[in-house]
Amino acid sequence: MKLIVAVVQGQDSNRLSNALTKAKFRATKLASTGGFLRSGNTTFLIGTEDSLVSSALELIRDNCRAREQMVAPVSPMGGNADSYIPYPVEVEVGGATVFVLPIEQFHHF
Repeated sequence: MKLIVAVVQGQDSNRLSNALTKAKFRATKLASTGGFLRSGNTTFLIGTEDSLVSSALELIRDNCRAREQMVAPVSPMGGNADSYIPYPVEVEVGGATVFVLPIEQFHHF
């Protein structure tokens, strides 16, 4: 058994959730916040059999796409102004960061 932890951008969350439900994967959604852009993410916890990991990863890959987005700068507000960029920059957002972890035991009560 494996635990898949997938951190996806908020825009991709509903599409992935629907795809996982349609494919009969059970997942728990957690609201999370990214560090660099301080934007909303969703973290999915998906428990599945070893044989279904590749199917789950394919669903994540198909429903979470990276894209370019213009981002307004965040003021340093008491932080270090040395790295402050005073104009919007284009950054890659979206996609998914995925961890696959072995599960020693699973209990459902």
